[in-house]
Formats: sequence, C-alpha cells, structure tokens
Amino acid sequence: MGLERYPAYLYDFACHEEERPLCEMELRTLFDSAPCEKFIVSNRRMDPSRSPFVHGRLAVEAAEDSLKGMAEAASRLELDGQTFKLRYIAADGTADYTERRRVERIIGAHFRGRADMKTPQRLYGIAYVKGIWLLGAYKESEAVWLYHNEKPRQYSTALGTRMARAVVNIAVPQPEGVTAVDPCCGIGTVLIEAKSMGIQMDGFDLNPLAAIGARENLTHFGLPGTVGVADMRTLQGKYDALVLDLPYNLCSVLTTDERFEMLLGARRLADRCLIVATEDIETELEAADFFVSDRCVVRKGRFARYIFLVVSK
Repeated sequence: MGLERYPAYLYDFACHEEERPLCEMELRTLFDSAPCEKFIVSNRRMDPSRSPFVHGRLAVEAAEDSLKGMAEAASRLELDGQTFKLRYIAADGTADYTERRRVERIIGAHFRGRADMKTPQRLYGIAYVKGIWLLGAYKESEAVWLYHNEKPRQYSTALGTRMARAVVNIAVPQPEGVTAVDPCCGIGTVLIEAKSMGIQMDGFDLNPLAAIGARENLTHFGLPGTVGVADMRTLQGKYDALVLDLPYNLCSVLTTDERFEMLLGARRLADRCLIVATEDIETELEAADFFVSDRCVVRKGRFARYIFLVVSK
C-alpha cells in the first residue's frame, strides 16, 4: 500500500481530563489540525519532547491494511545489523494488553535483526489507525519539564510547569527566528520552559525580588538570559510573541483599569499574545483591540484559568 495517502508522522499523547482543553489547544496550534482522542497525524516533524502531553513520534515507513501485509513490510526494513525493539502504540482501537503483545510478536518476528527489550539500538512503533496499520521508527518524549519542578525559588500562584510549557508552545509554535517576551515573569516558570526549548524569550517583572528569583532559577538549570525589572505598561520594545500570566487578586489587588492597561501594554509589545487569566476577560481583550483566535478553560475544582490566544486587529 502506498504511503502517499498518509501523513509522515503520528504522535500519541495523553492528558488528565481537566487538562484536555489545554492539550487540544496546544496540539491544534502545533500541528494546525484537530487531534483525535489519543493521537494526531501530521506532516510536521516536531521533537516530541516539546509538548508535555505527547508520548512519542512515529515516523511512518509502512502502511498496510492487514497484519499479513505489515509483516511483509517489516521484513523489508533495513536495520544495518542493529538491535531493535518493537512497541505497540495505543493510538486507535481497543486492543488489550494480550492483543498488543501478540501484534508485537507477529510483526517483530519478521524484522531482520536481533530483538533487545532493554537497550535496543533502534526503537520501532506499530499503530492501528482508522483501519490501517502503520509502522516506523519511534522517538520517545523526554519529560524535560518534570525536572523543572525542582526550582530553588518557588511561588504558590505560579503556573505549573506542564501548563507553562503548553502555553509557550501555543504562543510560539514555530520558534525559528522568533523573539518572545514574558513581561510579568515572576520566578521564571514560563521563561524556563521557553529557554529549555531554545526559544529566545526576554523576561521582566515589576517586583525586584521576583526578578532575582527568576535569575536564580535560570542559573540553576544552566539556561541563558537575563531578567530585567520593569513595568510592562511602560516597557519598550517589539516582539513576535508574548506570554502574559495576569497577576491574581490572591496576593495583591489588581483593578480593572490596571488590568486593561496591561492588556494595552501587551498589544504594544507584540501582535501575537497568549494571555492567562483567572476570569473570562474576552470582552476586555476585544476592547483592547485584540482578536481572540483560540481559547480554552482549564479547571481544577473551583479554580479556573482562562487561556486566550489573541492577535492584534
């Protein structure tokens, strides 16, 4: 069966139910298409470690409508004498543990090489998607963001590392040549995720102590960059993208007028902005001359975060 009918890559993913809206928003931004329940197919090649939800990337090398045809395709793969491991990727269908291992044995037996379950030189994946078997090299995601939970400086209302990584990806889906800014960076949670993905992002905060904490956290992870002390309402410059986690009214009072001034500052600094708020501010965003191109709400108990991807009108 020809491969021309199928996208070049399959990415499998998983998320908690309350994070599903954020996961779907991130994936459709990264791949410019809607994800299925457990996977998304695309011609875009992306490091699976970028997304906190993606488990891995299968590069499609064979597509067959039967296991027999896939076994024949597997026998034609060139391993150049290297060891391999074959993994069933639970993308579509309802195969249980026993069925998955059976498929791995059937297809794996036709590989021209020696299987190594512990330290294989090559990892392959096989997936069943909409009636078609897909086979190819599989690259696992490395949960880099997990290591960033252990920061020397912490702040109780800061975004979690998983959410921070996702919002950076939504703001900057294609980092090459892009400059970004977090003008209210706090202790640097967003900055850390951006810089760990090679995104050029500047950080600023009105609170000198927060800026010191952000610098310490960046240094702890060996990440480049400086953090300045500035009020985003008067900050100068122009960037391709901006991430703004609006201050909450938990520790300090932020008036409606002050918040609107911050939104105007964001529009001045960048034409593409990712705004995080604890209430629905779509009307204010429109009044600030933004167009809301995508949005979602992430709830945890009674607490909610409203996430808006906006562009200047």
